[in-house]
Amino acid sequence: MNKADQRQIAYAARNAQADKDAVSAEICRRVLEQPWYQAARTVMWYLHCRSEVRTLPTVAAELAGGKRIVVPYCTVDAEGQKQLGLWHLQAIDELQPGMWNILEPPGERWLEPAKQVRAKDLDVVIVPGVAFDRHGGRLGNGAGYYDRLLQNVRPDAVLAAVCYEAQLLPQVAMERHDIYMDRVITEQAIYPGKGRAGC
Repeated sequence: MNKADQRQIAYAARNAQADKDAVSAEICRRVLEQPWYQAARTVMWYLHCRSEVRTLPTVAAELAGGKRIVVPYCTVDAEGQKQLGLWHLQAIDELQPGMWNILEPPGERWLEPAKQVRAKDLDVVIVPGVAFDRHGGRLGNGAGYYDRLLQNVRPDAVLAAVCYEAQLLPQVAMERHDIYMDRVITEQAIYPGKGRAGC
């Protein structure tokens, strides 16, 4: 089955997920309990859109903790290639709806030095996706934003995917450049992924 077919199946499963708020809260609770999360100093959380696992309540709560919380936003590099900018988030009201109605910092503030974070500084990356498998295979939306980001994080940073159990496929179609997750976390289980050794 090709990526387009897999995306259709997984989108439908994600959209049909019942009790998204409660199930998302359980998934995020599992993340927060992990020793590698508790030991991390700088964590990137994505801000959900559409039917993704809902992260905003957890992000808001984590701002009161001792970690540096980072959120991504869609931008381009000096060559015009799509990339994720990384923003040190200190208050939810810093954000506004941006591309695809995803919350992001206002464009006029993107270059503020105190707010910029390097990919190398991330200890944990919470990764969204359309579909995953139990070996850490990931299928994104196809724009390549996360592919480029994940190539630049440290090898020891934990790549933690969050998804509904319903989004899991027997095997995601992976290409040579695709990166496996270290963990896939659902409301039912935590699956150890191949990580970058599986690429």
